[in-house]
Amino acid sequence: MLYNWFQHIKFAYPEVFGLFVLIPAMLYWYLNKYDRKQGALKVSSLAVIRQGSSWKNTFRHAPFVIRLVAVSCIIMAMARPQTRNDEELKNGQGIDIVLCLDVSGSMLAQDFLPDRLEASKQMAANFVDMRPTDRIGVVIFSGESFTLVPLTTDKTVLKTQIYNINRGLLEDGTAIGDGLGVSVDRLKNVKTKSKVIILLTDGEDQGGRIDPLAGKELAKAYGIRVYTIGVGSEGYAPVPTADGTRQQKVNIDEKLLRMIATETGGLYFRARDNESLKRIYLEIDKLEKSRIEVTALKRYTERFFPFAFAAAALLFLEIFLRYTLFKKFP
Repeated sequence: MLYNWFQHIKFAYPEVFGLFVLIPAMLYWYLNKYDRKQGALKVSSLAVIRQGSSWKNTFRHAPFVIRLVAVSCIIMAMARPQTRNDEELKNGQGIDIVLCLDVSGSMLAQDFLPDRLEASKQMAANFVDMRPTDRIGVVIFSGESFTLVPLTTDKTVLKTQIYNINRGLLEDGTAIGDGLGVSVDRLKNVKTKSKVIILLTDGEDQGGRIDPLAGKELAKAYGIRVYTIGVGSEGYAPVPTADGTRQQKVNIDEKLLRMIATETGGLYFRARDNESLKRIYLEIDKLEKSRIEVTALKRYTERFFPFAFAAAALLFLEIFLRYTLFKKFP
């Protein structure tokens, strides 16, 4: 218990511990003084020897031992033991970000581990952890689009909803324009200066209520940067079906995704495996830096009071014993 207490203690003036040299000095002085008294003692009768074996004689050094402990407590108190609590206050202007994720059936392709959808969910959750002061929302799309999480700073809610994304929540398809349009709608009225959409898909647009180019123009009109990510390896990728696994051709409309990104001030990235997808999110994190001011606060709590109180109590006890029970008469 005492060891655990000292594990969390810092001393403001550790150099004071040098005063502990007083303890052996006091002990040396006391022993010399005691030896001189013993050498000068003259025993006049057997009764005095018998009296010397009383409890007073047994505990005759107790006041001095108490004084040594009291001095030790005084030294400990002078070193000012403290506990320190560190806090960080983060202030600054964050960025409003919408993660727009493709959840179509082709996202179950297993050219990523364990598949494209699960890899994308994991990297999106990791990205949420990297943005401590930003508001983030999540939009999902396949044949239609839906706002899964409005803009929020609640990272726990965001990650929980991202991990709960499954295929079949929406009608199947790849309506890139719908996903982009709903994402723009989430951001168009916010007052934040920096607004970003990260659109991730593994296919080609298959139609929807909003044309992808119209969605791009909306993003430009509202000053929203769009980073696009094409997910998929080259050639063919295995896709699980009810009858087993079939090979499906990887078709990503890179021309469209590059156009959307370039004209809105963003960038297009191609992810061919888990590692490259991870690097893409790290790169976007570097490109979109929030202006954060971190203020470090160090709070100290003084812990010398028990030592000071113990020293006072022990000194009082020594004086009491020395002038009562162990009082010497001439």
